[in-house]
Amino acid sequence: MKQDDSQTEDDPMKQSSLSGALIDKPNMVLMNTMFLFLLQQVVLTSGGAVRGHHQPPSHSLALDKAALLQFKRGIMDDPYSTLSNWNDSVDVCRFNGVRCDRTHHHRVSQLILNESQLVGLLSPVLSNLTGLRVLWIVNSHLFGTIPHEFSSLRHLKFLRLDGNNLTGPIPDSFALLSNLKILLLLDNKLSGTLSPAFFSNWSSSLEILDVSDNSFFGEIPVEIGNCINLWSLNLYNNQFTGVLPLSLTNTSLQSLDVENNGFEGELPLLIVGKLQDLAYLHLSYNKMKSQDGNTNLSPFFDALKNCTHLEELELAGMGLGGRLPDSIGQLGENLTTMLLQENNITGSIPPSISNLTLLRTLNLTSNLLNETISDEIGMLPLLEQLFLSHNCFSGPIPNVLGKFLKLGLLDLSHNQFSGGIPERLGNLSELIYLFLNNNQLSGEIPSMIGNWKELHKIDLSYNMLTGKIPSQITGMSEIRIFINFSHNQLEGPLPDELTKLEDVQEMDFSSNNLIGSIPTQITSCIALRLINFSHNSLNGTLPGLLNNLKNLEVFDVSRNNLSGMIPTSLNETRTLTFLNLSFNHFQGMIPTGGVFSTITYTSFLKNPRLCGKVPGIHPCPHKTHLFRSRIFLIIFALVIFVSAFFTTICCVIGIRRIQILISSKRREVVRRKPKAPELIQNFPRITYRELSEATAGFDDQRLVGSGSYGRVYRGVLSDGTAVAVKVLHVQSGNSTKSFNRECQVLKRIRHRNLIRIITACSLPDFKALVLPYMANGSLDSRLYPHSGTGLGSGSSDLNLLQRVNICSDVAEGMAYLHHHSPTRVIHCDLKPSNVLLNDDMTALVSDFGIARLVMTAVGGHAAAIENMGDSTANMLAGSIGYIAPEYGFGSITSTKGDVYSFGILVLEMVTRKRPTDDMFGGGLNLHKWVKSHYHGRVEKVVDSSLLRAAKDQSSEVKKMWEVAIGELIELGLLCTQESPSTRPTMLDAADDLDRLKRYLFGDTTATFASSLGVSSSTLDDD
Repeated sequence: MKQDDSQTEDDPMKQSSLSGALIDKPNMVLMNTMFLFLLQQVVLTSGGAVRGHHQPPSHSLALDKAALLQFKRGIMDDPYSTLSNWNDSVDVCRFNGVRCDRTHHHRVSQLILNESQLVGLLSPVLSNLTGLRVLWIVNSHLFGTIPHEFSSLRHLKFLRLDGNNLTGPIPDSFALLSNLKILLLLDNKLSGTLSPAFFSNWSSSLEILDVSDNSFFGEIPVEIGNCINLWSLNLYNNQFTGVLPLSLTNTSLQSLDVENNGFEGELPLLIVGKLQDLAYLHLSYNKMKSQDGNTNLSPFFDALKNCTHLEELELAGMGLGGRLPDSIGQLGENLTTMLLQENNITGSIPPSISNLTLLRTLNLTSNLLNETISDEIGMLPLLEQLFLSHNCFSGPIPNVLGKFLKLGLLDLSHNQFSGGIPERLGNLSELIYLFLNNNQLSGEIPSMIGNWKELHKIDLSYNMLTGKIPSQITGMSEIRIFINFSHNQLEGPLPDELTKLEDVQEMDFSSNNLIGSIPTQITSCIALRLINFSHNSLNGTLPGLLNNLKNLEVFDVSRNNLSGMIPTSLNETRTLTFLNLSFNHFQGMIPTGGVFSTITYTSFLKNPRLCGKVPGIHPCPHKTHLFRSRIFLIIFALVIFVSAFFTTICCVIGIRRIQILISSKRREVVRRKPKAPELIQNFPRITYRELSEATAGFDDQRLVGSGSYGRVYRGVLSDGTAVAVKVLHVQSGNSTKSFNRECQVLKRIRHRNLIRIITACSLPDFKALVLPYMANGSLDSRLYPHSGTGLGSGSSDLNLLQRVNICSDVAEGMAYLHHHSPTRVIHCDLKPSNVLLNDDMTALVSDFGIARLVMTAVGGHAAAIENMGDSTANMLAGSIGYIAPEYGFGSITSTKGDVYSFGILVLEMVTRKRPTDDMFGGGLNLHKWVKSHYHGRVEKVVDSSLLRAAKDQSSEVKKMWEVAIGELIELGLLCTQESPSTRPTMLDAADDLDRLKRYLFGDTTATFASSLGVSSSTLDDD
């Protein structure tokens, strides 16, 4: 077919980066290849004859040009100048993204604007391009509804509008697009149901339909079975319900992805049994069950045997019950991925799984599997990831696992495996992650661990391993993240080969029976952030050049037999925040400066030969000189004689004065409690013994939290009151100041959203605050519940309304501190771990250890800054990630610094990303990340657990959800502006959140962040 010059340029597919465009999931090579071929046919045939009457060529192109220029006028932002040459002086066929068919019909046939980031309305004017075969506007910011006028594009074969901000339903008039082959509308905000009329008129043409990541609801029409050429149907991340229609068996489906919806009923065995060309089947996270009342998986897997081309099977997170049948081994020789995690599957792994010779990923985590793993599983030569954690497997780890020569991840943690670690695992030369922790493994660590040259993480903790740490550990020279052999029964010395692991960040060999000295060259492991050699029998001295560990944060060698002097080099390690040398035999003077300026005597317990200036440690003695000369003896005797003479005279005269003075001192002691902060008189008294009994002797099992100033224990007083006992490290000057300061603050404030004090206990060597116990823990623990896998944190169970209420509670408490408290208080350390949740999930701001009392109301006027005793000027005003940027330039603490910390907290609750996350570096922070990815599209930044919860809601509730999330993001961005003067006050934030709560409870007249007088969309870039 002959084409003009504009048609002979590079193929539009090459300009559009089509790889992976069909479905936003991995391993879709087959479908992408077929998709490219299909699009090629669409492009090559775009110049074919068009039936019906056509306007003269020049007039037709003129109309097309006018339509495109009018579309451009509706675009508000063109960051990449995609439309820069769209003007009257340029031939319309040479417009960027435009292709014409002038050979036969003189019309625009293709409009392809890929990754153009255009902002504007999807204008109905494009419907004037009636010669279009291909309309492709991808990953921009087009908004509005899909124009029903597009139904006039009767020759359209390919329509792709994914990655925009489009809302509303698919127009019913689309049923008129009888030539449409490919429709991609994924990743928008579309809603509504799928009309049965679509599938009636598209019956002979439609081949690909993808409406994933939207808010469609309702059931799939049975008329979809009319689309006999349909080979890819992607509906994941929507709110579809009902059952999958049996009419799908009339199609040509090769890919069916309906993950994360509300589909019900039994697994669709009748459908899959007839779709013999099915290659991708993704049903995860729906409400389907297995047959026979969720007890029998055999019928479904028997039906899957007919799908001989199956490559991916995903059935995760549905609570499926039953045993894995032997027919699992008949799923075809092409299967590469099988995800069955988070179900209730029982029994063992069938030996027939060995028939799946191309399997690369097998995930059976969090099921009820037991018994042993059969040797037949070793017949999977290409396996790369094997997840079997959190099951009930027992017996020895099979030697056959050593046959997985391609394996990169092996997770057998949290089972009941026993016996030794098989030598055959040394064959896994490509292993990167190994988790064998929390089992009952015994025996020695085999020397073959040196074969794991690519390992990044290894965790063998909480087993019963014995013997020495193999010297072959030096083979793991590429280990980068952590090595954890703690809580075993290992013995012998720490091998010198440990010093060859130069890139490891965490090294934990605690709670073993290790002896010998700490290798001097351990200081060559310059990436180390944590060293824990505690609870062993190590002896000798500490290495002298510990200051070479520039990144060291935690150093724990407590409960060993170490001796000698403490190296002064430790005071040069600026990153060190935790040091524990207790229960050893160190001697001499404790160094000064650096970390030794902040740590307490608890870091040196049971080291009787230590001395120094640390409170609680006896000072070092000075040398005395004895004067033995005769003159000294004469003078000394004379002084004694004279002193005795005058003493005899003065005793009689002064005895009454002494008695009066003693009586006066006793009365003064009654009136004054030395070293105790001033507390409200009606606080109940409590003794150290009562606190010890309440916490079972400050048992570690009662520990609920710890920090730089002390530890918090859960306890029950004699009257049955549940309390949290905050015990401070009194040896640290800063901790003593923290105790006094927290008492000063807590005695002055009373508010429902601020923690209250029950009482305090103050002794020379013990100081504690007694606070109400919060059964729901801290906000940090609810946002980031520990999953126990070693691979990160599980999802949060906090719903949207709870998060809004918590933000409102914190704002109310902070507004009281800043504006209504008798003494204005700057908290200085607002973060999720300092927000506690009581029984009814009311949030209370806590931890006033570094708070500042700014001014006291005296007759309605601001008095001078209150005297807090010890200066706090040199204390860090907050925690990393939450500190206002102006503090880094020496600015004094202010209420606007608390506003910044509050804004970070709000953004963290929406995104569930810590501001200290590794992703934030090189100038990028949480504020900038949210602002650059948000652009009014909450799904780009919002916590995925909120997304999943919203899918089950009605369209009205979903709309309210989007508004609420958007307003929280707006408020967080406003509060975290770089300039303090542009941030709102906490009163403003509290009022705005109160209006947001009223809106969520049905008050549609409420207004939000706009009431603060500014929107994040108007902020200058940081």
